[in-house]
Parts: sequence; C-alpha cells; structure tokens
Amino acid sequence: MSYFEKISFEQWKADCGIKGVSDDELREWFDAIMPPHQATAGSAGMDFFMPFNLDFEAGSRMKIATGMRWVTEEGERDKVLLILPRSGLGFKYGLRLPNTIGVIDADYCDAENEGHILVCFENPSDENVKLEAGKPFVQGIIVKYEVPEGAGSDEARTGGFGSTSR
Repeated sequence: MSYFEKISFEQWKADCGIKGVSDDELREWFDAIMPPHQATAGSAGMDFFMPFNLDFEAGSRMKIATGMRWVTEEGERDKVLLILPRSGLGFKYGLRLPNTIGVIDADYCDAENEGHILVCFENPSDENVKLEAGKPFVQGIIVKYEVPEGAGSDEARTGGFGSTSR
C-alpha cells in the first residue's frame, strides 16, 4: 500500500523559497495544502493542488513545493509516481514541465528532504497565467514497473531531488 502525506512545515518552508512573507502566513498556506486525489472515479491521475496564489509570469520557470510526499512500503517498491501537467493548463496556456515528466521513485520517500515532491513548472507563453491556491496544477499517476534481471541495484537512497545522478 502507498499513500500521500504532508511533509513538515520546516521542510516545506525551506524548499519553497518564498521571501517577504511572514511565518504565520506561510503556516496558513501550508495548513491549507490538500493531499492529491482523483477528480473522478475513472481518473488515472491524482491532482496536486497549488499551495499558494501565483501570478506566473510569461517566459518564466518556477519551482513549486507541493508540501506532499508519496510513501511506499518496502515490499511495494515496484511502482513509480509520474508527475504530468494537467491537460487543461497545457492546452489553454502551454504550461509544461521542463523535464516533460517528473519521475518520483518509490524510495524517494526515504530521502533527506522527507521525500518532498517539488515540481518545476514553466510558462513558455507571452502572457502571464494566474494559478490559484487550492486549484489543481499537475497530476500524478502511479505505474507498476519491472527491473530486468541483472539491471538492479542494492544502493540505498540518501539525497533528495536529482540525487541519483550525482
């Protein structure tokens, strides 16, 4: 079984990098973060929700700290969480992930950053887009996978975002 849960406020505050906002206001934003869930019973993806309002400037790129982690048990590590933009934001505004698909490994929940799911989003258009707190902006799809014989690893994860290539 796997599940989503909130990370600590301290980790979220460190990862979101928002300056000029009081801790009390940041705490309000953090407390309002909802866990990902399906929009309909037949949805493959689970929507992740914006943790704050964002006037997403044209031509810019933004790291969005979701405040969430995906937890998998030791015996359930044959799955991956794929992060994709919601089709409406891509179709209407061209918003996208610069790495095209975010890959959250099953052992990422063991990372030093509490397994915090960070999303890099970009607005390649020539107009600003308003993303509202509490509204869905990306979706996650959990997929079962297989590692071919002889291609496995016994290494344990230590680092967070982007750490397996170091």
